[in-house]
Amino acid sequence: MADSSKASEKVSGDAPGRVRVALIGCNHRTAPVELRERVAFTPEQALDAATELRRQGILREAVVLSTCNRSELYGVAVDSGAAVTEAMESFLTAYHQIPRTELDGRMYRWIGPDAVRHLFRVAAGLDSMLLGEAEILGQLRNAYGQALENGSTGPVLNRAFQAALEVGKRVRAETEVGARPMSVALAGVKLGERVFGNLKGRSALIVGAGAVAEQVVEHLRNRGIGTLRVVNRSPERAAELARRMGGEPVAWEALDSVLSTPDIVVTSVGGSDPVLRRDMIVRALDARGGRPIFVVDLGVPRNVAADAAGLYNFYLYNIDDLGEIVEQNKRAREAEIPRAETIISEHIVKFEGWRAVFEAGSVVDDLRGRFHKHREALLRERAEELRGLPAEERQRIAAITEELIERVLEEPAERIRNSHVMRRHLGAMEALRHFFGLDEADERGGDGE
Repeated sequence: MADSSKASEKVSGDAPGRVRVALIGCNHRTAPVELRERVAFTPEQALDAATELRRQGILREAVVLSTCNRSELYGVAVDSGAAVTEAMESFLTAYHQIPRTELDGRMYRWIGPDAVRHLFRVAAGLDSMLLGEAEILGQLRNAYGQALENGSTGPVLNRAFQAALEVGKRVRAETEVGARPMSVALAGVKLGERVFGNLKGRSALIVGAGAVAEQVVEHLRNRGIGTLRVVNRSPERAAELARRMGGEPVAWEALDSVLSTPDIVVTSVGGSDPVLRRDMIVRALDARGGRPIFVVDLGVPRNVAADAAGLYNFYLYNIDDLGEIVEQNKRAREAEIPRAETIISEHIVKFEGWRAVFEAGSVVDDLRGRFHKHREALLRERAEELRGLPAEERQRIAAITEELIERVLEEPAERIRNSHVMRRHLGAMEALRHFFGLDEADERGGDGE
């Protein structure tokens, strides 16, 4: 988790003027993998890009989030509008040396609350290829933590990303969006856990080995599976798979004799005839003394004889069974989206309320700076008149005018600190900036005195 002490905020001081989060990016919905690979950032490149975005004056704050399914630039710029997202996109294409035309129609651009909503949806897993997947929250945490360490964030992105992490945790804790397995491999392992409970130390046998079977093995490894054996028609293939999977190769001819050993069997073998016949399974169950066998049949056609289904303590799921479970889980997850969106909307209101106070504080700071410049200019203009006064009197006049400015600003600053409804007054803040000419000062890069 990022060090919150480094992400301290304040309403006054170095707060900029009007601030909004700006975002550009592409993901699995907008760009094919070939293009996503070309705009991806390594962790080192992400930090370098964030530094460059700030050094070139494109952004005040920057975070780069890059995963296999998305590359996104988040930033904050004063008066950020379409111009800043254009500048961010130009930077992205130049950084990766990609013609701008190749990204036409592939990029999305969001500013203000829309950008924050997108960030929160990413953290909640609602924008993922696999709805509700949890990995993205860790990736987002890492990207933000590295940017924070690098010094490329500031009060606005600190607040936004910390809120996003909170959204992600709440959505996973308070909804079922990420609670049900959404891949065939994980669904099979989850069913195994229903039979055996904790899979740690259990034994497994892999018969053949397709891509999904290897995914099952990976999930089993993550759960601390004990012994793992691999059977394949080709001894060389069995040895190679066993080495890659961290298991032990077994000769194809020994399949019948070793079938009583494993608690979990995963089959993925080509061919029209069943690999596991009913008589083989009955012998294995008898040898196990009633201990159950759990089988995930990934073969098409099926690798387990149809007449074996229903044997006592024999739990069999084929690819269609698992596919149906995944589809049911998908529908269940999708039904939870409104609850997740409610949490997101709640945090957007909080963030916009904080931003309103932050911007209002920046108006007071800008007014203070403007008043001080006018005061200094006035004192310079009256220098001849004041020259005849004793030094103590001149200092007293300077102190009184200084105190006058602070007294004028004391009440509005106090209201800002204590207000819980500043978001309603953002329009008034805009008008106030315009009324006092603070917009023109921003555009000139100063007050132009």
